[in-house]
Amino acid sequence: MPLPPLTEILASAHVVALPLATRFRGVDVREAVVFEGPEGWTEFSPFAEYEDAEAATWLAAAIDFGWAQQPSAVRQAVHVNATMPAVAAVDVPGVLARFDGCRTAKVKVAEPGQRLADDIARVAAVREAMGPEGRVRIDANGAWNVDEAERALHALAEHDLEYVEQPCGSVEELAELRRRVKYMGIPIAADESVRKATDPLAVARAGAADLLVVKAQPLGGVRRALAIVAEAGLPAVVSSALDTSVGLGMGVALAAALPELDYDCGLGTASLFTADVAAPALVPQAGMLRVGRVAPDPALLTAHEASADRRDWWLARLSRCHALLAAAD
Repeated sequence: MPLPPLTEILASAHVVALPLATRFRGVDVREAVVFEGPEGWTEFSPFAEYEDAEAATWLAAAIDFGWAQQPSAVRQAVHVNATMPAVAAVDVPGVLARFDGCRTAKVKVAEPGQRLADDIARVAAVREAMGPEGRVRIDANGAWNVDEAERALHALAEHDLEYVEQPCGSVEELAELRRRVKYMGIPIAADESVRKATDPLAVARAGAADLLVVKAQPLGGVRRALAIVAEAGLPAVVSSALDTSVGLGMGVALAAALPELDYDCGLGTASLFTADVAAPALVPQAGMLRVGRVAPDPALLTAHEASADRRDWWLARLSRCHALLAAAD
C-alpha cells in the first residue's frame, strides 16, 4: 500500500489527553493522536519514551488500519480481561468494578518501589474477588531476574495463576525460567520479547514461552501480527497498549481475525480511563467487546484536546516517523 502523504494524515489529526482513574504504567494521563483514513479512524500512540525508529512501526500500523481493508473477522465479539494496576490490595474491588462481567483479571506485579509482599497481597485480593472460577494472570513487564521470578511464582502459585506474562527481560532468561518452573504448570507468556524485539519469532524458536501476547500497534498492524502468530505456532492473546477506544478497535480487529483464540484478551483497558474520545467508550459489557470500528465523538475530541505544546510535540513526532517510513519505501 502506498504511503499516504503527510498532509493527508495531518488534515484530520487530533491530539488528545485522557485522564486515568488510577496511575498506570507510570502515567496519570494518556496522550494519543487519532486521525481518519479512507477505511475509518485510526490511532498513533507510541509511549512517549520510545525513540522514533520504534514509534514508526506504530505509525505504520495506524496507516494500515486507516487506509487498508482489514482481514475478515471469524468472531463478532471478544472476551476481555480486567486489568489491575499495581494498587494496594484494599483498592482491588474498586478497580474490578470498572470492568463489567470480566471473568479474567491481569494483575500488574514487580512495580518499581514495591515488594513481593505487595504483589502477594494484591493477587490474593484479586483471587478473592474473582472467586475460584475466575482466571488470574500476572504481568511483571520483564522486571524480575530468573531467581526473583522463580521465588515469586512459588509465592503466588497458591492463587492458581493462568499464566505469568514477561516475568524476565531476555529470551534466555525466559527459557531458563520455563525450564525451572515447568513442573508447576504455570505457562510463560512473552510480550516485550515479541513486540520490542528485532526478531519477534526468536522467543518461539528458543522454546522460551508457551504463548504470545500480541499488540497491533507495536507490531506494525493487524496483518503483520497475524503473520507473526501463524509463524510462531503458539497460542496468542491480544492486548492493548493503553489505547483510546479508537486504537482498541484495531486490537479487537486483530483478536477477531485470529483463527484460534483460547484466552481472554487485554483489550478492556478503556475502563481505566475517566474519559475517552468515543461515546460510548469501547468498554466491556458482560466481559466482552463487540467487533467493529470506533469513530470518535467530535465534542469529545474538543473536550480532551491536548495542550498546544503537547499537540506540537506529537505532530512533530508523527512527521518524523512518517519520514522514516517514506525513506524505507
